[in-house]
Amino acid sequence: MTDVKMEDKKQWDFDDLLPHVGEFGRYQKLLVWLVCLPACIPCGFHAFNQLFMANVPDHWCKTPPDLEQQNWTLIERKMATIPYTVNQGVMEFSKCTMFNVSEPTDGNNITDCLYGWEFDNSTVSSSIVIDFELVCSRSLYPTIGLSLLNVGGIIGVYIFGVISDRVGRKISFFLCLGVELAGGFLTALAPNFWLWAACRFVVGLTIPAIYQIPFIIALELVGPTYRTFITVMTCLFYTLGMLLLSGVAYVVRDWTHLCYATTLPFLVFFIYLVYLPESPRWLMSQGRFAEVKSIMKTCAKINGKEFPEHLLPQLERKMTENRNSSLSRQSTPKEHRKVVGVMSLFRTPNMRLKTILITFNWFANNTVYVGLSYYGPVMGTDEYFSFFLSGLVEIPGYLFCWAVMDRWGRRWPLCMLMVVGGLFCVATVLMPADAVNETLILYLIAKFAIAASFLILYPFAGELYPTEVRGIGIGFTAYLGGLGLAVIPFVNYLGSEMLVLPLVVMGFISAIGGVVGLRLPETLFKKLPQTMEEGEEFGKDFGMRECLQCIPEKPEESIEMHELAGHVDNEETPLRVENTTPLSTPLANRKSMRKILVHRMSSLELPVDKSGLVKLHYWY
Repeated sequence: MTDVKMEDKKQWDFDDLLPHVGEFGRYQKLLVWLVCLPACIPCGFHAFNQLFMANVPDHWCKTPPDLEQQNWTLIERKMATIPYTVNQGVMEFSKCTMFNVSEPTDGNNITDCLYGWEFDNSTVSSSIVIDFELVCSRSLYPTIGLSLLNVGGIIGVYIFGVISDRVGRKISFFLCLGVELAGGFLTALAPNFWLWAACRFVVGLTIPAIYQIPFIIALELVGPTYRTFITVMTCLFYTLGMLLLSGVAYVVRDWTHLCYATTLPFLVFFIYLVYLPESPRWLMSQGRFAEVKSIMKTCAKINGKEFPEHLLPQLERKMTENRNSSLSRQSTPKEHRKVVGVMSLFRTPNMRLKTILITFNWFANNTVYVGLSYYGPVMGTDEYFSFFLSGLVEIPGYLFCWAVMDRWGRRWPLCMLMVVGGLFCVATVLMPADAVNETLILYLIAKFAIAASFLILYPFAGELYPTEVRGIGIGFTAYLGGLGLAVIPFVNYLGSEMLVLPLVVMGFISAIGGVVGLRLPETLFKKLPQTMEEGEEFGKDFGMRECLQCIPEKPEESIEMHELAGHVDNEETPLRVENTTPLSTPLANRKSMRKILVHRMSSLELPVDKSGLVKLHYWY
């Protein structure tokens, strides 16, 4: 079997060019480590810096102006104007009411604060709560601002997705970066709450699009079996942003200065205008083959490979055929077209059930992860250290799942982690009010589990949806799942009355998501569906035996597995033989543990559209 014969018969795709120029050579490593992964850090900063802008200090009603002019101590003014109770010898003053001193004081003339509030600046010296007086009847306002941030994300990922598809990934990224930095800078200048909230909405437009665009470029430029590594490293760098934020927020206590500190340093990212390449897949979809050739020749040169000039015409011919086919479909009357859209996911019973379960799992996972992240500063005795720990526990979670998902499958690890995370959240209700450290430990275990489970959910969902509708399915699931992020800040607000109540709510959501996810079929060692018909048949015979099977059975190695293993050992192999149906395969035993982790044997299925482009989706 010669390369030429194979090339004549094969329907070429961009992935077929990568083995010849290097699937993860020096070019991709420089791009990933110096450009794509650092782009995750500003997203981690801006997604959570708002938590440290809205600290609530102790407060009480401001005394009337005439009393302030008298030479009274603070405690004397408070006793004269603020209702209080004595609890175990400690005076507890009302935060939202005062005596109406303009009327005779008989103990019953209590009113809401008439002159504003005073704040204890010894605990919190700067906060939007102080500057905009967001207490008492306005205490919900910071929560509204956090919700608006997430609403912006739902809208922004669509806007920047359209821009990315029409004018390119590179322009879209720098436009997104400019909007994020402008929104972050203007946040510090906002003179009132509603302008501040509007600026947070603008920042939200870029989250999570700001890191997904370079993430997609990285995914498209590395070989399929390196994409899991890229996904894991993206999660780790996003977490690194959270860890760095806890340190910055600890040092910079003024909320306006915090806006500057988490915004201005990222102006340096505009240097990437010189180094970040345009997505070759997008260029191909636009028919700009000369630019594709230039980028891939640079890739081959830096990787020490020889660019295969004879392969580009194959790719050009295929992309031209795809574009002509797309134009032909558009000119065909609607009644004669085979329309594949969102409704295709619900036309048949098995696909309908899987779509509902995947979407609910995504909703539960995404909502609980973000909710627990938002709740980090509330736990423990030091908000900065607690938030740092809440990010730190994600790292072993990602590494754990990275190691087990190709050995134990996707379904059981995903579901058990969600159930365990949910149970530990609910268990916090059993802790006494003074068991602060014990409650924090339960919270951290829950955060570990829910963060780890999402690393499985993204590839698992991609494998369950047929290739024909993978991009549509992931997009639909991510959008509906993301709606929970607009609501979860209000769930966390319940913690102002009972600390563990939001954890109990999130625990039940996570546990239910984990249990219902057991009904999804396993994808490890399975031939993945390509068409809607295959998608309907995949997992249709699911029964109790399949449900209780914790570790999927490993079939005899196929020709494809031997070919794929051979490709790992020798990256000079000019062409890989692949079946038309992809197979999710496990890790092979390799001599080098480093190679095992970086080069996964099960490739990540990209959610592409009909033009071969990866779409932006709403997931943190």
